Amino acid sequence: MLENKKPYDFPTSEMHQEYDNYTSDDHEVWAILYSQQMKALKGIATNDFFLGLDLCGFESDKIPHIESVNENLKKATGWEVYIVPGLIADKPFFEFLANKKFPVTTWIRKKHELEYLEEPDMFHDVFAHVPLLSIQSFVDFVQGLAKIALKHIDNPEAIELISRLYWFTVEFGLIKEDAALRIYGAGILSSIGESDFSVHNEEVPRYAYDPRKIMQTPYYKHDFQKQYFVIESYEQLYESLQTIESILIEELTHK
Repeated sequence: MLENKKPYDFPTSEMHQEYDNYTSDDHEVWAILYSQQMKALKGIATNDFFLGLDLCGFESDKIPHIESVNENLKKATGWEVYIVPGLIADKPFFEFLANKKFPVTTWIRKKHELEYLEEPDMFHDVFAHVPLLSIQSFVDFVQGLAKIALKHIDNPEAIELISRLYWFTVEFGLIKEDAALRIYGAGILSSIGESDFSVHNEEVPRYAYDPRKIMQTPYYKHDFQKQYFVIESYEQLYESLQTIESILIEELTHK
């Protein structure tokens, strides 16, 4: 979802993490990226991200076992990680989310791809997304947004508007925490450059969370974002679902 590359259709059978196939280079790439991001995110990522890392049992020097991660997540929020081959089409993507399954890949980039990767790999999917799945109000929002999307899955304009909401929250959202800006969006959490840019650049606009304004704002896939939206709490996201559905209908009616 949310990329230009042609997505995979619904996986025909359940996939598994072939853990023994990871090489020492693969684990080293994880360790390099993990160390790099933990330093970059200190003091600027939401506290819940670090709590989620601990809850999921992540280790700095080796790729996580998905089975173990799922055991911890299910106890916390009832969610689990579901392995897919790569980017998947909108319908299966939202169906997974509606059923408390977060789709992730299990392949990891090579050393020459440390700075830039065209398609999200396991480090983005697992390191950046999965820890936030331990927050109940956050996953309730994600599930609710997916259910709204499935009601309009055959309407490309509706899916575009919902994609903007997903993009500016789940992928590139900021939160006000202890009177300071903090990162919770996975697209920022996995980017050493944008993590600093998103909270410290004084020229980039940061707006209060506003579903209507977000639906009217295009997002950028291959550069730092031109603006960010700041929530007060994860509960605010969940409590906005009814408003989101109403605004969506209005926006579609006016097009």
